[in-house]
Amino acid sequence: MCIGWQKIPSSRTSKFSEMSRAQQHQPMPKPRWLKRPLPTGPTYEKVRSMLREGLLHTVCQEAKCPNIWECFSRKTATFLILGSQCTRNCRFCSITPGVPAPPDPDEPFRVAGTARDLGLTYVVVTSVTRDDLPDGGAMWFARTITEIRRQIPSAGVEVLIPDFKGSVSALHTVLSAGPSVLNHNIETVPRLYQTVRPGANYRRSLDLLTRAACDTPGIPVKSGIMLGLGETPDEIAQTLRDIHATGCQVLTIGQYLQPTRQHLPVARYVTPEEFEHWRKWGLDVGFTEVYSGPLVRSSYHAREMYQVVMKKIDIS
Repeated sequence: MCIGWQKIPSSRTSKFSEMSRAQQHQPMPKPRWLKRPLPTGPTYEKVRSMLREGLLHTVCQEAKCPNIWECFSRKTATFLILGSQCTRNCRFCSITPGVPAPPDPDEPFRVAGTARDLGLTYVVVTSVTRDDLPDGGAMWFARTITEIRRQIPSAGVEVLIPDFKGSVSALHTVLSAGPSVLNHNIETVPRLYQTVRPGANYRRSLDLLTRAACDTPGIPVKSGIMLGLGETPDEIAQTLRDIHATGCQVLTIGQYLQPTRQHLPVARYVTPEEFEHWRKWGLDVGFTEVYSGPLVRSSYHAREMYQVVMKKIDIS
C-alpha cells in the first residue's frame, strides 16, 4: 500500500496554511487545468429551457458547478428537489440559505417527466437540506425515485442525500424505494467541519454511511470529499480510511472552488498528479472505485461510474 503523506511533506502543509491566510482577500488565479469553456451551445440551451419550463432546479446551476457546460451538452443534469433554499449555511456551498417553501407535491412528476424527455437512462437526484421537515425530506426522495421508475422503468436512479439529522427511519424511507446508488458526502476532514459545515457532524455522516451499507448490501454506497480547504495529507488519509471502514464502496475526490467572495477561500489548488495519487491510495485502501481529479464532483459521470462498479461487483 502506498503511503500518501510521504509524498507530500508536512513543511508544504504549513506553507499551504500560510497561503490560505495570506490570500483571504485576494483569490488565487485558477490553474490551467481548472479552466472550462463558457456555457453555450444549442444542446446546453435546450436543457436549460426544459428545466426552466418544468420549474425545476439543478445542483449544476445552484452550486455553480464548473462542469455544467459539459453535462448539459450531454443532456445530463443533477436534479435538486425540495426547493432551492437550504436550512443550513455551509461555507463552501453557493446554494442560498433561508426558509424554504413547503414541498411541491408535483415535483416528483416533473423531475421524472423531464428526465424522460431528456432521454436519460441514469438519473441523479439530490436536495437542499430540509431540517424544517420531520423526515428531512426523505419521503420526497422516495416519491421521486418511485415516479422516475414509473415513467422510465429501465432507468438507474442515484440519490445524494443529506444527513437527515441522523434519523434512521428517514434513511430507511429512501432505501426502501430502491435507489441504484445511495450517496452521502463527507465533504472534508473532521478538523474542518466546524468551519466548513457548521450544521453537520462528521461522526453522524459516517454512521449514516455505515447504516446504509449494513442494512442494504445490494445498494452500493458512495461518498465524496473536497481538497483544497486546508486539510493535511495525514488528515486526508485518515478520512479515506474512516469512509472505507463504513462499508462505502465508491469515492469521489475533487477540488474545492470558491463560489463567491463570501465563501471560504481556496487554501491551495491540488495538482492532477496529487489527485491521481489519492485515487491509487483509495483503491489500495479497498474502495471498489475511486474517481479523483480537479473537476470531479459527486455526480460527475455518475452513470459511467455505476457501470464500472457493478461490473467489478459482479466479477468479485
